[in-house]
This record gives sequence, C-alpha cells and structure tokens, in this order.
Amino acid sequence: MEMGKHIKDLPQRIILWGGTGQAKVVRPIVEHYGSKVVAVFDDTPNLASPFPDVPIFFSWSGFKNWAETQNDIHEIGFCIAIGNPHGRVRLKLHEQLSNEGLKPITVIHPTACIAEDAEIGEGSQILAGAFIGIEAKIGMQCIVNCHAIIEHETVVEDAVEIGQNSTVLGLVHIGENTFVGASTTILARLRIGSDVTIGAGTIVSDNLRSNEKHFYFTDRPI
Repeated sequence: MEMGKHIKDLPQRIILWGGTGQAKVVRPIVEHYGSKVVAVFDDTPNLASPFPDVPIFFSWSGFKNWAETQNDIHEIGFCIAIGNPHGRVRLKLHEQLSNEGLKPITVIHPTACIAEDAEIGEGSQILAGAFIGIEAKIGMQCIVNCHAIIEHETVVEDAVEIGQNSTVLGLVHIGENTFVGASTTILARLRIGSDVTIGAGTIVSDNLRSNEKHFYFTDRPI
C-alpha cells in the first residue's frame, strides 16, 4: 500500500473555496507538498479569512475580479473546502473553476494508506490516517475524513463525504452526495443510494434508498 501514485505534482499556487474549518484542515496538507495557499473564496459575506496571511474574497464575482489580476491562472490549482450536505455545490464549483482554467487538486494526507490499484477522483480529499483498500474507487470531490476505512472493491460515487472513524466494508456501493456520519459502520455488499444521510454511530445492515435519512443504531431507533 502507498499513496505516491495518487499524488501528482501539485501547482505551486493553490486557492481554497470555503473559508471555515475544512480550509484549516486542508492548508497544512497542501503546504506539506510544497505548495502555497494564495487566496480563499467563500459565499458568506464579511466572513473573516481563516488565515491572517491569506486574503479572502466573496462570491463568484469576487473570484472573477481576482482572476483578472492573475497572469498565470492556468497554473493555479483549486481545492473546494466545503463539507456535505453541500457535495453538489462542490461538483458545480469544480466545473466552474475548471472551465476558468484552474487545475483541480487531489489532497491526500501523507499518513493516508491507499492501495496501489485504488482509484481516487479529481478534487477529492483523503485525510489523516484514512485507509482505501484494494480496487476501491472514489469519485470526484469526495471527502474521506480522518481514520475512515473504505475496504476492497467498494465504489464511492462523486461528492460523498465519509465521516471520521467510519468503516465501509468490501463491495459496498455508495451513491452521489451521500453523507456518512462519524463512527458509522456500513456492512459488506450493501447499496446506498444518492443523497442519503446516515447519522453518526450508525450500523447499516440493509440497503438504503436515495434521499433516505438513516439514524439507527444496531437496527433500533435512537
């Protein structure tokens, strides 16, 4: 197991879209690989920058104004530091920023363990201590949080977030924009639909339909 093949040379200059906690998580990883965060963008007016040394700009118009001042826009990377339930927002911003010429970066913490034949989609974030197993497939703009485990041959579609310390066993299929809360276990060979919300600490032992909200622990409501 290694992560080397999943990390390409990151652009030297990177912007973050999202100016709260996820940005603070991502920046040290980016800097570990020798890149620099040069700007933060957010849709919340008057939000303070999460970093005193990095300017923050607001909304798409703020980005466009900033981009006009950059001569090397095609050499700048982007990471969308927004968690679920806003996975579809990540996908939309991914498309918009890519169309402007910026490069989506895949953020992988140096302590993550990833099988050589696992696939990690563009713009995804694999955080500290996470494990991605053999032949697992992670889509675009996913977030796999600290110490989460995704076992062999599992498919995670675009814009999914897997919470801290969660375990997704082998041969599971998780649909787009699903949120798996912290310390959840999804048993093997299950199918989880799109836009599903699974509460923290849940043990999932049955398939879940799209748009379902699942807050069960060992098959009993809490």
